[in-house]
Amino acid sequence: MYRFLLTRRWVGLHLLVLALIPAFFFLGKWQWGRFEERSAASARITANLAAAPVPLDRLDRPGATVPERDRYRLVTVTGRYDPAHELVVRRRSLNTRVGFYVVTPLVTPQGAVLVNRGWVPAGVTADTPPRVPAPPTGEVTVTGRLRPAETRENTGIRNRSGLPSGQILLIDTPALAKGLPYGLFGGFVELTAQTPTTAEAPELLPPPDVGAGGGLNLAYAVQWWLFIGIAVGGWVLLVRREARDLRTEQESQGVTVRAAR
Repeated sequence: MYRFLLTRRWVGLHLLVLALIPAFFFLGKWQWGRFEERSAASARITANLAAAPVPLDRLDRPGATVPERDRYRLVTVTGRYDPAHELVVRRRSLNTRVGFYVVTPLVTPQGAVLVNRGWVPAGVTADTPPRVPAPPTGEVTVTGRLRPAETRENTGIRNRSGLPSGQILLIDTPALAKGLPYGLFGGFVELTAQTPTTAEAPELLPPPDVGAGGGLNLAYAVQWWLFIGIAVGGWVLLVRREARDLRTEQESQGVTVRAAR
């Protein structure tokens, strides 16, 4: 009855199902790994945002690299803004509005740290310098979220030359340090508060959206593994249907033969 399973058509189906099972398994495993990775990152960022601010020099120093575990950690630092070396970062949006981030060095006794003071709207054209409110003068105490230097790898933004003076695409602190007259901390600070304040200032950036912590990846992992059951179940149903059809055909032929006699 089941000799049909050895026909060329059915052998091809067997091989297809046998290939799909490990493929679905490893795709599910990959999504599960992404789920664990994003869940851990989400938990770490949430904890960093909730922690009390610490002095910047506890986590970073000039020429260093900010580790991933300290991303979005709240820090405080005191110094004086240097508006002469201020930069604006192109192609940055806030609430679907396109504009610039304003990055101003804050000079401290240990070195300078780049402070992302917030967002300002774009000018008439992409190359028109935006209107940027001046930073506070004198000594300023800044509180903000510590961020590692931006690169193409962690932002997806491709850097390029030939931009208007004072405009950049990435807050790449090691590269920017080469054009500054003082040592630069490895990361930069995303401003959340400062003392003293000013009457007019760039619009502060909201905290990061930690999302569902990889929940979508978990759903995809379960989906891929369910596909294994669907593939096997579909194969079983096809086998049973083929066997039933052959049995019905044989019984029909038997009835015909008896009737002819």
